[in-house]
Amino acid sequence: MKNSNILRKISQGMYVLTTIDGGCIVDAVSQISAGNNPLIAVSVMKKNYTNELLRKNSRCALSILGKDVNPEIIKTFGFNSMRDINKFEKVETIEIENLNVIKDSLGYMVCEIIDTIENDTHILFIGKMIEADVFEEDKEEMTYNYYQQHKEELLKVTTQKGKTAWVCIVCGYVYYGEQLPEDFKCPICGVDSTKFKKKE
Repeated sequence: MKNSNILRKISQGMYVLTTIDGGCIVDAVSQISAGNNPLIAVSVMKKNYTNELLRKNSRCALSILGKDVNPEIIKTFGFNSMRDINKFEKVETIEIENLNVIKDSLGYMVCEIIDTIENDTHILFIGKMIEADVFEEDKEEMTYNYYQQHKEELLKVTTQKGKTAWVCIVCGYVYYGEQLPEDFKCPICGVDSTKFKKKE
């Protein structure tokens, strides 16, 4: 038996990754070298619009989210696409190195992208940190495990009255319909139909 829940035990945080004209929520971020300009690696799903933008741009920023972050930031950057809405209109940001950084965060890193590694589902972007600062020294960062444990409380997904809804238990995406197709995959996070809960 392969229990993928063990992956949640890998220490990961919750971040807003931004670049020119876009941004999304990511959790797979690592420091992979030291020095004055340490290398930072971030993994982004291939089908994510931000992935497409990163391949066109040379810089990105990571805003580190705290446990007390406004949940609307997670909803805005996690459950929407810049193809459909301007996420930056809904969230207060600061411009650093011509990139939007989330004001309601613990701090940020700006990286110059120097390399990529591609696999079946994600692209790993490797960046050289060129700018960084801490906004909140004493507040605790939100880990991916904390997010999973408090997801319902943080996201509070609401559905339309009188309609049968299927809610993705991973990201909160809502599908409306009496039946969820067996081969359905979440357009936001990519999980299959077994990760949806029926809500009437």
